[in-house]
Amino acid sequence: MHLHVRHTSEYTYDIPVALSPQTLYLYPRTYPYQRLLTYDLVIDPQPSRIVRNIDVEGNVQQVVYFNHPTSHLHVTAEMELQSDEFNSFDFVLFPFETQRVPFQYPKAVEDLLQPYLKRVGVSEKVENWARQLAADADGQTTAFLILLNQTIRQFTYEIRELGAPFPPEQTLTLQKGSCRDYTTLFMAACRSMGLAARFVSGYLFGNPQQEHQLHAWVEVYLPGAGWRGFDPTQGSLVVNRHIFLTSTAKPELAAPISGTFQGHANSVLRSELQFI
Repeated sequence: MHLHVRHTSEYTYDIPVALSPQTLYLYPRTYPYQRLLTYDLVIDPQPSRIVRNIDVEGNVQQVVYFNHPTSHLHVTAEMELQSDEFNSFDFVLFPFETQRVPFQYPKAVEDLLQPYLKRVGVSEKVENWARQLAADADGQTTAFLILLNQTIRQFTYEIRELGAPFPPEQTLTLQKGSCRDYTTLFMAACRSMGLAARFVSGYLFGNPQQEHQLHAWVEVYLPGAGWRGFDPTQGSLVVNRHIFLTSTAKPELAAPISGTFQGHANSVLRSELQFI
């Protein structure tokens, strides 16, 4: 499958401001079945410098510097990717005892996974709910993750473009939320069962409800399978219609553009996402 995406963000300020360095997570991560063909980044006003590097979690980070006041900031990232079909279930959980939850990661791996195991948002209600789902799945690791995915899929979806994710217990109680709310609830349920989970931000092709805005889903680390994606908004495993921008232990770090400005201006953001 050939995917061609254009993502435009336009900030306007009612009086000129001095922009601090802006951090961009708008460069796709490559996976074995997905490769980047072309990439173009256009920024107005013209930056004085762009530094492209790899952050602490392996994401491509672009830091943009400016040296003149401006009344706007326009950022357009356009990319083409080849995304091949693959079997999401083509793995064997090993060591074999990891086929049931809860389990203990091998020590060497567990040390590296600590940021993704922290029990952020794990309330008693969330943990009891996760344990009941695990029991319903007969303790099978893969079956638990599929059931968790499908259960959240039954919640009432709502579009909320701005703001931090709701606390997991709130999403569980209300049984509604945005894709990032679903994702943080999924993460909390996994972490309550000792499964390493991280937040992924990117694009989803093929669903009109999500393909014109940023999308969020979860990756869970499974021994023998590595990081595997689950999309609770879709109720499915991640396949070749997802484009990965960033993955992180902390959802607040996944913003596509972040930074501050000096001045007392009011700002307005307009964004547009197109699959071409």
